[in-house]
Amino acid sequence: MTMPSQQPATPSAGLSFPRQHARTQRFTLGVPRAFSISPDGERVVFVRSASGTDRSHRLWVLDLPADGGAPVERVAADPEVLLAGAEEELSPQERARRERSREGSGGVVAYAVDGAVELAAFALSGRLFAAELRAGTARELPVPGPVIDPRPSPDGRLVAYVAEGALRVVAADGSGDRELAVPEDGHVTYGLAEFIASEEMSRDRGFWWSPDSDRLLVARADDRAVRRWWIADPAHPDREPQPVAYPAAGTANAEVGLFVLGLDGSRTEVRWDRERYPYLARVHWSAAGAPLLLVQARDQREQVYLAVDPESGETTTVRTERDPVWLELLSGVPAWAPDGRLVRVADETGARALTVGDEVLTGADLHVRAVLDIGSDDVLVSASAGEGAAAMDTGEIHVYRVNGQGVERLSEGVGVHGAVRTGAVTVLVSARPETPGSVARVLRDGKQVAVVGSYAKEPVIGARVRLTEAGARRIPCAVLLPSGYEEGDGPLPVLMDPYGGPHGPRVVAAHNAHLTSQWFADQGFAVVVADGRGTPGRSPAWEKTIARDFSPTLDDQVEALQGLAGRFPLDLERVAIRGWSYGGYLAARAVLQRPDVFHAAVVGAPVTDWRLYDTHYTERYLGTPQDDPEVYAAQSLLTDDGLSGPEVPVRPMMIVHGLADDNVVVAHALRLSSALLAAGRPHEVLPLTGVTHMTPQEQVAENLLLLQVDFLRRSLGLREEG
Repeated sequence: MTMPSQQPATPSAGLSFPRQHARTQRFTLGVPRAFSISPDGERVVFVRSASGTDRSHRLWVLDLPADGGAPVERVAADPEVLLAGAEEELSPQERARRERSREGSGGVVAYAVDGAVELAAFALSGRLFAAELRAGTARELPVPGPVIDPRPSPDGRLVAYVAEGALRVVAADGSGDRELAVPEDGHVTYGLAEFIASEEMSRDRGFWWSPDSDRLLVARADDRAVRRWWIADPAHPDREPQPVAYPAAGTANAEVGLFVLGLDGSRTEVRWDRERYPYLARVHWSAAGAPLLLVQARDQREQVYLAVDPESGETTTVRTERDPVWLELLSGVPAWAPDGRLVRVADETGARALTVGDEVLTGADLHVRAVLDIGSDDVLVSASAGEGAAAMDTGEIHVYRVNGQGVERLSEGVGVHGAVRTGAVTVLVSARPETPGSVARVLRDGKQVAVVGSYAKEPVIGARVRLTEAGARRIPCAVLLPSGYEEGDGPLPVLMDPYGGPHGPRVVAAHNAHLTSQWFADQGFAVVVADGRGTPGRSPAWEKTIARDFSPTLDDQVEALQGLAGRFPLDLERVAIRGWSYGGYLAARAVLQRPDVFHAAVVGAPVTDWRLYDTHYTERYLGTPQDDPEVYAAQSLLTDDGLSGPEVPVRPMMIVHGLADDNVVVAHALRLSSALLAAGRPHEVLPLTGVTHMTPQEQVAENLLLLQVDFLRRSLGLREEG
């Protein structure tokens, strides 16, 4: 099979945008992702579904012939073949893992490879499979299940995996399966990331192979002290509520330890001051040095880099960092450079800077977001323009090559760019504001040798996004007007469409990110997306402004709205706001605290009482309810402030929440509704049966958009479209 060119995306005939958006899972189906590159530069491995509406991902290999011949794509593993056409069945543990990673599709959604990228391991329906990537064959390894997170050893001889909370290992040919660590009881797991690590720290794994393939570092999590919450399904009263170990702010976390487990049965505990640094945030083990840990204090104002002696389990402090506000966790760090120096990203001189050893390699003009690869003489990073840049490139994220000689930008043109690199081969993925989707280009020594085909559907609408800044703070904004709007048509009712909180930038220089906002615009609105203080992308100070007080996130929505009013046709007498998660909280806060500005709100899966949200996220910004009760009271939507009084205008509010949400539990919405009812404030509540914090169900996702438009029209007194 020869490699297809970038397939021309085709619209879904006869589908409305809401249905198409839902059916394509926000146009992510058919898009290649999760790239791995072999050290010899001959193979690029990735996952991709067979079409823009197929939810089952296959494992693919792109062969890059060393003689310069034409690249060839081929399927390395097809779930339909491996499961003989049977429907995929997921264990509760695997469903929870996918919820944490916001993964709504199926098939091979995750895989791991050996050091040579010749063997891949993955789970399907709780069963273990291995694919020989050179030969193009795949087979099942008969082991106990349900299997979670299988990972080959670097030498490709073994596969480690988790089943029923135990860490097990099996030979790549399926022989010799055995347990390395067995949970002492039902509260303990070995080799899995606990809830807080996967939901808030971006650590989605719990074991790491040694470079020599002779032992593993394995996390042990004990959640017996964690408070139990119960997630019920009111639509099925015959079903028992499901217990969830949920560490709410100010309550106990899971106790996490770390062990070195030898294939010979040896077991050595890794020792550090777990009382002072309970969060195991990062683990790195490479041939460049000893195992490296990053552990954090619970208040996240202090963290320590530790080197581990695998023989004794003793740890040595490499570096200690402190910050009076909080320390941010970033992807790709810490790690060792090949010469043994520590690679980290730190808040230095007003910027988030790349540091190797004692040398700070980037300045105030770059805001480093992640480390992508560490080479022998450089580091590849993802970064946006910092406050020290000559110009703020609104919404752009680029890939840079950094070393002691300077900084070189590798990505070109306006857009959002990311990369995966091994040796001389780089996969550069670029999304741009003017064209749908993204393009994955394969470069060798900087020259394009292939494009990985995308099967994504072309949206039935096109986003006409205008990226700009507003107000004295130069708040990044995206503005979208109806597709047929012409100058002179007059002012439009406004829909603010933010996330507005930490870790969730919405103003990005990419087309697909703004499609839903464009659809709302095409219903007759001027849609404004604003990333105020607290959202990432400019400087540490910009992000940390919200410490102990979330009000700047609302203040900046108001400033952005007023700053844009003179440049765009905004009717400030008809302003609505919609949002999900933190955006839902922000939308509710907007109509409760600034009814002079906002006239209606769609409040999706909101956090309404921060005492009910998790430890690592909430305590980073607000402290604990025990130490800072007044802070929690001020940020809550359930206090009487803004809920009652004859001088407070009543603004329509639609509250939407999934009843199966185990991240922002539905108690948040129910308590807000009760407080509004007690205050005599009319509102609407839309419960979503069987829906979690995601809304992957096609009909639910489609109708949810339609219902929001209907509510906004009614609330702002707009005429129904004929």
